Amino acid sequence: MAKRELDDVTGTETTGHEWDGIRELDTPMPRWWLWTYAACVIFAVGYVIAYPAIPLIHGATPGLLGYTSRGALQQEVADARLAQAAQLESIKSLSLEDIRKDPKLLQFAVAGGKAAFSLNCIQCHGSGAAGGKGYPNLNDDDWLWGGTLDQIHTTLQHGIRYTSDSDTRQSLMPSFGADGILKPEQIDDAAEYVLKISGQKNDDAAALRGAEVFKDNCAACHGDTGQGNREFGAPRLTDAISLYVTDKASIVAQIKRPRQGVMPAWGARLDEATIKQLTIFVHELGGGEMPAQ
Repeated sequence: MAKRELDDVTGTETTGHEWDGIRELDTPMPRWWLWTYAACVIFAVGYVIAYPAIPLIHGATPGLLGYTSRGALQQEVADARLAQAAQLESIKSLSLEDIRKDPKLLQFAVAGGKAAFSLNCIQCHGSGAAGGKGYPNLNDDDWLWGGTLDQIHTTLQHGIRYTSDSDTRQSLMPSFGADGILKPEQIDDAAEYVLKISGQKNDDAAALRGAEVFKDNCAACHGDTGQGNREFGAPRLTDAISLYVTDKASIVAQIKRPRQGVMPAWGARLDEATIKQLTIFVHELGGGEMPAQ
């Protein structure tokens, strides 16, 4: 073993190691560090005894306290559901209009609907419900199937073109180009007419021809003047709001081979109270409409 000596300057014993004339001091650890280390060891042993800690084949040691963070979360959720039970029962039993007339219940429903929207709807409609290409903006007044409480509730309940629900909202725009219903030049003229009635730059002569094409093939669903028809889910064409962009090429593509969006029927996935809360939240976003008197 290397010879251990006392350092002349510090009076501390050396480790006996020497390199290039330099000897290493064997300075003892500070007393406070040793006490801290001992306290940590004691705490760790106590934790292992009190809480689940040691992995086993089918779980872990339960600990004397029987506490788990998962169990605590489940208890918190159960407590929250118990606290909300009365309001949720009221939402289930009352009509949408009656819920809206009760300020406290309305506030509760909007908060619950916002939470449900964040969990189920933002993937398509966005976190602010502003939508995107192919997904409607729920903040404005442009509704395909209507924006009253009852109309929104029906859309949520049964979805749109959702084949698993027999009561789903159904609309089908023909593939005027793919199925040979219209010739390419007729489709081009119809697109020019849509540009014209939506207030965009267009070819007047082509739009005039397109008006006849529109009258014979499109007015039955979109209305004589392109004002839309919510009974069929046919969009209004007299503004520049569109699910699939409003430039001419996109309009032509939609006439040739239309894209048909699908929305799930939430009635098969969510309970009635949650659907009502979602209905009220969407209605309160800013574009909700009151029923005709």
